[in-house]
Amino acid sequence: KFFLYTLAGSLLLLVAIIVLYFQGGHTFDILALSRAQYGETLQAWLFWAFFIAFAVKVPMFPLHTWLPDAHVEAPTAGSVILASILLKMGAYGFLRFSLPMLPEAVERFTPIVLALSVVAILYGAYMALAQSDFKKLIAYSSVSHMGFVTLGIFVLNTQGVEGALLQMLNHGITTGGLFLCVGLIYERTHSRMLADNGGLAKPMPRYATCLVIFALSSLALPGTNSFIGEFLVLVGSFLFNKAIAALAALGVILAAVYLLWMVQRVAFGVPTEKTARVTDLNWCEMATLVPLIVLIFWIGVFPNPFLTPMHASIAHTFDVMARGPQTVPTAASALSAVSGALP
Repeated sequence: KFFLYTLAGSLLLLVAIIVLYFQGGHTFDILALSRAQYGETLQAWLFWAFFIAFAVKVPMFPLHTWLPDAHVEAPTAGSVILASILLKMGAYGFLRFSLPMLPEAVERFTPIVLALSVVAILYGAYMALAQSDFKKLIAYSSVSHMGFVTLGIFVLNTQGVEGALLQMLNHGITTGGLFLCVGLIYERTHSRMLADNGGLAKPMPRYATCLVIFALSSLALPGTNSFIGEFLVLVGSFLFNKAIAALAALGVILAAVYLLWMVQRVAFGVPTEKTARVTDLNWCEMATLVPLIVLIFWIGVFPNPFLTPMHASIAHTFDVMARGPQTVPTAASALSAVSGALP
């Protein structure tokens, strides 16, 4: 399913890049393509081609269905890489290509993208509430959290984009840590079911402490990294539209519900035969989790070293979006150019 979704999106992305090549002065230089202007109809077609390709990677609702299956089948390292790196490629694509190259289409279709982002936030949270598989719960939480990222990008203000960028980093740290926790307990009990991994606080206090910290970060507790990112996204959303901000805030409440429910069952629930004789984390395993925990509190308490470098890039992106039109090629001329280039 992952390959089918990715290949379909990549095909549209390839066609869009070819069209940009012919309409942007026969160059693949990103700066040159960003300086060029494209007609309204052509921008719309290019926007949706880029959007589908990037939305698959994020993933955005309704193109998200590959993610839970991929996480379940992937080993721990694969899940960490998927959550920490791959999902961010789609959001990077929106920021690097869609916003500066297609500003008119972005403004035109922003309401649709914001609606899909809010649906992703709420849908991912509701689906996480219904999961009994540890990995699937975290996978659906990723759908919800990445909804905040796309929401922040498309509210088109500095606060939202800053929050989205920071949340991309935060999600990699926090969700990567949660997947490591799943992998560590799976090695001991050979089960990802929440019902099979109850009452770990007593036999595995170090593990339970790490799990609680990652869960509190994921639900955006003040003092943790995710609080800063989601707060900025909500501020940007509030400045754009108060109703959207209110719906997104509901996703934060739902996140607290499913994450605290997960912690209660795993750390403080009824012990099972599988967890009765498990051993706590050794120092090698702790060494993989402690750096992530340090980053959680560092970003949560001192976010400026991470936010300050973003200012110039965000300002430049909005400056590019605010340019006046120069040339206005049509969609028909772009398609004829592509047809003429084909043998």
